[in-house]
Amino acid sequence: MENKEISLWRKIVIGLIAFVGFITTIKLAMIYYNANFSATPHTSFCSVNEFIDCDSVAKTIDSQFLGVPLAYWGMFLYLFIGLMMGAKKLSQYKLFKFMEVFKNPYFYISALGIISFTISIILLCISLFQIQKLCILCAFTYILNLAIGLLAMDYSKGGFINVFKTSFFDFADALKVKKYLIAFISLCILACGFLTFTAVTNVFSPHVVNIRSLKKFLKIKEKGINPYAVKGNILGNPDGNIKLHFYSDFRCPICAVYNIIVHKVVQEFDNVVVIHHNYPLDMECNKYMQRPFHYGSCTLAKYGYAAEQQGNYWAFADEVYFNQPMIDFDVWAIALKLGMNLDKFKADMMSKEAETQLLNDIEEAAVTLKIKGTPAIKINDSTEPRMGAMSDVELKKYLLDAGGILKKHGK
Repeated sequence: MENKEISLWRKIVIGLIAFVGFITTIKLAMIYYNANFSATPHTSFCSVNEFIDCDSVAKTIDSQFLGVPLAYWGMFLYLFIGLMMGAKKLSQYKLFKFMEVFKNPYFYISALGIISFTISIILLCISLFQIQKLCILCAFTYILNLAIGLLAMDYSKGGFINVFKTSFFDFADALKVKKYLIAFISLCILACGFLTFTAVTNVFSPHVVNIRSLKKFLKIKEKGINPYAVKGNILGNPDGNIKLHFYSDFRCPICAVYNIIVHKVVQEFDNVVVIHHNYPLDMECNKYMQRPFHYGSCTLAKYGYAAEQQGNYWAFADEVYFNQPMIDFDVWAIALKLGMNLDKFKADMMSKEAETQLLNDIEEAAVTLKIKGTPAIKINDSTEPRMGAMSDVELKKYLLDAGGILKKHGK
């Protein structure tokens, strides 16, 4: 038996809310695309501070489900609600004859609204307690979902329980019709196939591959050993025509992980060499910093220069990334461990040359390349750096696209 028609004003409000929700999810999809697919992503209007930051939320693994961005799921939800609202009229047309199975469309709408709001609360908890950032547009859709669920409900017939009970039996009755059962099974098979494809390939969520890769290398970093470490100042082929300029900060946690990734990937190529640049995010030497951040990274950068003068840069960099020395004595211990001349090491660190090279690196990074943080990379004379850590797969593709040549198998 069909439910009583809800009042016209409630229908109008539900329609308006669904429309606003659809527009909001389109905007969320645009933010998602900009954050994860754009080579030079811009900051969206809803990234206000370190906590209210839609862009950062969009880059997390929790911004998708089964490889499909949550924004796309939201668009589908609001489109389906729109279809449900017009189910009776649409069923009069041959193309939409199947809509006749939805005998109680507003019960479906209410159930979907409540289910979506429940899922939204789970997502909100993940956002607040795991990601520790809030997407205000996402939170706005959570409120819309609850409003739709409450407005579409028939309170005269048992409220929540009856909504789900009626929707279930209504749908079960529809599946008793053979053609609709076959259509439903076919649709489920297609949906499962599509979601398997998106989950496996991550075609809509490339950042998931990146995050999983970073987690893999983070575990390597936690062991305190770089399995791809090299000795000396040269990483890659010194005669390589592809020069990968690597801008990093010794106090940057993700740089420590990216350092391992760069080591691994570069050694797979015949014609790539890494040119390292220090870009400490420390007010002590970086005049472009507006507030204290990576304290001590200026000093470590000059020690890096000193290690380079003794042909020990990359081994020294590994030790610093892994051990994070906080005082000069700890840095000197690293120098001695690596067999360096300590007096020369101290003198080179305090030299005018170390200061000049560091300031030149900072000027190039901040002014010429407009790098906002670390790590960052660029190839040859490009003035468009890639900021943020890439996965080993992504970095490998980046180098291949630039003309990198992989070593032959077994070489």
